[in-house]
Amino acid sequence: MSSASAAPVVNNGSVRESPSFAEAFRTWLKIGLLSFGGPAGQIALMHRILVDEKRWVSEPQFLHALNFCMLLPGPEAQQLATYVGWLLHRTKGALAAGLLFILPGFAVIVGLSVIYAVFHDTGWLDTVFFGLKAAVLAIVVQALIRVSRRALKNRVMIAIAVAAFLALIVFQVAFPYVVLIAGAIGLIGARVAPSLFRGGGHGGSVADEPDALPLRPGEAGWGRALRVLIVCALVWLSLPAILIGVFGWESVYAPIAGFFSKMAVVTFGGAYAVLSYVAQEAVTTYGWLAPGEMVDGLAMAETTPGPLIMVLSFVGFLAGHRDQIGPGGISGGLLGALLATWVTFAPCFLWILVGAPYVERLRGNRMLSAGLSAITAAVVGVIANLSLWFALHVLFAGHVLHVFGPVRLELPIAESVDYAAVVLVVAALAGVLRFKAPVWLTLLTCAAGGAVLRQLF
Repeated sequence: MSSASAAPVVNNGSVRESPSFAEAFRTWLKIGLLSFGGPAGQIALMHRILVDEKRWVSEPQFLHALNFCMLLPGPEAQQLATYVGWLLHRTKGALAAGLLFILPGFAVIVGLSVIYAVFHDTGWLDTVFFGLKAAVLAIVVQALIRVSRRALKNRVMIAIAVAAFLALIVFQVAFPYVVLIAGAIGLIGARVAPSLFRGGGHGGSVADEPDALPLRPGEAGWGRALRVLIVCALVWLSLPAILIGVFGWESVYAPIAGFFSKMAVVTFGGAYAVLSYVAQEAVTTYGWLAPGEMVDGLAMAETTPGPLIMVLSFVGFLAGHRDQIGPGGISGGLLGALLATWVTFAPCFLWILVGAPYVERLRGNRMLSAGLSAITAAVVGVIANLSLWFALHVLFAGHVLHVFGPVRLELPIAESVDYAAVVLVVAALAGVLRFKAPVWLTLLTCAAGGAVLRQLF
């Protein structure tokens, strides 16, 4: 679990020195503070900063990491940050990137949870964060355009992306299945038509792209993997053991630890795929909160930085706040939020720290790189699906689900269009696509404009 010194990173033919840890730390903090918009917005933000602006990792490296993270349980954007942090500075880089991606959102959610518990009102959140959604949508569209241009190099890749998009949006297929099928198509295609399944952002093979840091002897060995597994498992279990030891198995902390630990290892398909189940269990089975409160928590998570799954911190807070056996109140809520977040994200570091060295070795395997090329095309469809879902919910207030046999389409109600949101999105798109406005300026301008427009409309 040792770290490595900085080394050059190759990006599309140019060599950039890998950043110092201090510089990377500041950048990860910036990303954590600006990571609005769910996974699509967060992946778009990291792509813009890490690939286009900083050029710390190449397009193939970024997509290779994203492909792997899409296959893992848990929030893919946070795991992508952790993976890139590992590429740059190994274990300490992974910890810094992963934690800084979580902590700003956690702090905001906990703060809002305290206010909610005291005043039970979050309507003002819509005004505060309304403009940020428009800015995030523009950033997502920009990233989708750039990734599409680099990943979809021929008609086969375009067809895979379109098929993935339709499978997700029309038939509601869970995206891990889409990604796995795309990988299988790539493996077959490597034998049938290898020229159509070459990886890389500019027509080259992923195998031709060097690692950000060459793997050293022992970095992908079984001994190291076992050590990482033991340490991560001990960290994962430490906080639950302490709280249960202090407050007993009858307190709310035992079911919080058990339930959210289970969620952490089975949450394939992203946050939206599991939040309905979490809501049902938290409301019906455990009685931690009311149905309307779950909706309020989701609104908080959607309009604050960090992964959408941070809504679990809100659930944990209310559960601890109302516990009759533990400390209860604000202190009990803080412990509940911390515990839910701890057991949800601890496994994410385990997957990356154990798996990243092996996945990096696969970059030199031409057969597997063909599979990953097909997965990259499917990921474009995934991001397009997330982008469209986000756009519909930003621009329209009402939606209707239409079911035609296996086809399930959620369509907007035309009369519910939010004209203020349309104005902001058009302005944000012009800013990022035409005038190349930086992320911070786009977010700040849209936030200010949104606050003004919300008062007018």
